[in-house]
Amino acid sequence: MGKKVKKESESPPKDVFDPLLIESKTPATVVLMLSFPENEVLAKACDALYKFASKGDENKVTLLGLGALEHLYKLLSHEDPLVRRNAIMVFGIMASNNDVRKLLRELDVTNSLISQLAPEEDVVIHEFATLCLAYMAVEYTTKVKIFEQGGLEPLIRLLGSSDPDVQKNSLECIYFLVQDFQNCAAVRELNVIPPLLGLLESEYPVIQSLALQTLEVISKDRETRILLGENKGLDCLLNILENNELSDLHIEALAVLGNCLEDVHTLQQIQLTGGLKKLLSFLEVSTVPDIQKNAAKAITKAAYDPEIRKILHWKEVEKFLLSLLEINNDEVKVAASQAISAMCENTDSKCVLGLQGIPQLVQLLSSDNEEVKEAVVTALTNLTTASPRNASVVAESEGIVPVMNTLNARRDGAISNAIAVLTNLSLQEPSRVSIQSHGIMSALVGPLCSTNSQVQSKAAFAVAAFGCDADARTELRNVGGLGPLVELLHSKNEEVRRNACWAVVVCGSDELTAVELCRLGALDILEEINLSTKCKNKFSEAALEKLLDNNLSQKYSRMGYLSSSNIITNGFYDCGQIKHGGKFLSLEELSKQELTDRREIIFINAKPQENIVVQKVQDVSPSVSERSSREKSRKGKGKKEEEKPKEVIQVTPTVQEEISSHWLPPPDFILMDYINDASKTILPLATTREQVVALAQFVADKMGGTVVREQLHNFCWELDMSEIEFELKSNIVPITKIKRGTFYHRALLFKVIADRVGIGCSLVRGKYNRAWNEVQLVEHSPKGLLLPPQEYIVDLMFEPGHLLKQGSAHADQYKCI
Repeated sequence: MGKKVKKESESPPKDVFDPLLIESKTPATVVLMLSFPENEVLAKACDALYKFASKGDENKVTLLGLGALEHLYKLLSHEDPLVRRNAIMVFGIMASNNDVRKLLRELDVTNSLISQLAPEEDVVIHEFATLCLAYMAVEYTTKVKIFEQGGLEPLIRLLGSSDPDVQKNSLECIYFLVQDFQNCAAVRELNVIPPLLGLLESEYPVIQSLALQTLEVISKDRETRILLGENKGLDCLLNILENNELSDLHIEALAVLGNCLEDVHTLQQIQLTGGLKKLLSFLEVSTVPDIQKNAAKAITKAAYDPEIRKILHWKEVEKFLLSLLEINNDEVKVAASQAISAMCENTDSKCVLGLQGIPQLVQLLSSDNEEVKEAVVTALTNLTTASPRNASVVAESEGIVPVMNTLNARRDGAISNAIAVLTNLSLQEPSRVSIQSHGIMSALVGPLCSTNSQVQSKAAFAVAAFGCDADARTELRNVGGLGPLVELLHSKNEEVRRNACWAVVVCGSDELTAVELCRLGALDILEEINLSTKCKNKFSEAALEKLLDNNLSQKYSRMGYLSSSNIITNGFYDCGQIKHGGKFLSLEELSKQELTDRREIIFINAKPQENIVVQKVQDVSPSVSERSSREKSRKGKGKKEEEKPKEVIQVTPTVQEEISSHWLPPPDFILMDYINDASKTILPLATTREQVVALAQFVADKMGGTVVREQLHNFCWELDMSEIEFELKSNIVPITKIKRGTFYHRALLFKVIADRVGIGCSLVRGKYNRAWNEVQLVEHSPKGLLLPPQEYIVDLMFEPGHLLKQGSAHADQYKCI
């Protein structure tokens, strides 16, 4: 076959390929073209990919799967401007997809994108490079890279670009970056304020809005606020507020001004230029809820500074806040209530807001909005704290019931502040009585069971505030409030634990409540707390002491000591030293136990015989009262009973007690006779020393007389005690049944009678069945000088009435030390 031959002059160069137009309808083919070396092919391929990606998110994901980004990344540094521009355009449009951004971060494209922001680069490159950076700046690690790679400076410079898209993208990127405090300080150093203020005059609302949002973030910094004032930024913001055509920017402008109000210097600057008056005037006439809400929030933040509170008070900001309470918008009411709370720190403002605002706030407590309730009752808390006048206004405004109803709110903040208001009101007697009449202790049971530590703390403190009244303590006991209170002693929160201890101190001031608290385990918990150097405090120590002082049987059993101020009364019993962690049983519980070989339980119950229905029984167990209805009743005379001391009697002092199912220990008529006889002998004596000696001899006489020290081992009191217990069929023994008593029997009887006749003495339990009484006596010197009292141990065994000086060898020997 022949072939055509052209002349040499007509033939193209051998190394040049003729132009070839390539068309493709599949993205995979176009992605492959990104590997071609020809600039024109690359540029057209990038342009095709840009158009394809612009059609939707699915197309972006398709290109991602085809590996387009890896090829495009290499083209960011291509020498041909058109290829580079088109590649960046694809990057910019694809960066809106989250999966794309993840890969871009892996490829670490930020440095390449920042390099495209140079002044000599094309505007389109600026637009799409900033767009890509703006999308990526949402994520924290990218913010760090942009900062570290010097991206802030070119971004701020591009705020002055002539292209609005470049301005908008750069501004949006900066807005995301300044969410981090490090970048916030950096943009201030790079003088970002002037270009931002310049953008407030942009013809594009989106740019103006972004500029204000950025200013709001960075103006939280005090130094930035100063720069804002120096650059006439405050005037720009006030001008926006005065311009009704810019009403869509008022909320953002107000937010920036709100930050400026937090700074005393800036606020004074606004005040001197008349700006504060303009601002308040604008707020008073505005009917836009968002503006009203943000204005109240701005006042709240500003009012944390005492000097600013003064300025705001001088400008009568209280009137504006009270007017907001009447707005039919819950968010505005919440913000206004929060601002009122903040302004309460100023005494003058508190007076104004109290007299005029409390009636409005009380009405708002009936709102169905839980957030409104919380904000309102918080304001009432601040208004009534350390303000008896405002507390009275709450009561006069019939606010007690609405506040108590708030205890049933669903928000913990509302509940804790409602309790705080009631506690503030409790300082005034009429209000406290009124609150108690509405069942405050019953209402506090729920908050005491709360899992919120703030609610628990306030509730416990309220129990302490209202527990000073006996009826309130009874109510708390009857509604089961003591159990949750005791549980709060376990709290790991120091304030909760402290307030719970204080409540125990107050509630434990009456015997019935103290006994119930002990039954619920309060003593064990308090002992555990006081063993911990970290948890122990003055309140826990006081609580333990208070409970024990009002439950002397348990105090003596646990501590082995009763002071002279611990007066033994009827119902006291000595069951011996309880082991640490052991359960302390009530006398009723002990009465139900079978006779055992354990040591006897001595009880005190001195009762006169007049007007008492007596039942003669052969058995003398305290549980006999449960069988009293089956015994033959008769009336007994005191004299007859004295003639028959061996007979055991069971009595019921009143008909009501006889009918009652509550267990009652039998009375001890003989103990009453002991007390009466001792009184006749002792009280006429001139000195306390003589009275102590006489009482010691009286006790020894009733308990078997003097014991020879060397014959102590032959003093068989244990056998007598066993016979008494067998006779009574019980371990519980009235003290006067003991006719041969040892140390701890005599010391207890001495303390019982001494307390009744007014001789101060303590009771101390020792080891080996020892116990003794300590008395303090004042010695008179020959010159008539009154010396400090000396402490003595009273000998009730070997030389009854002999006083052994504390610390002496004889005293130690008596105590068996």
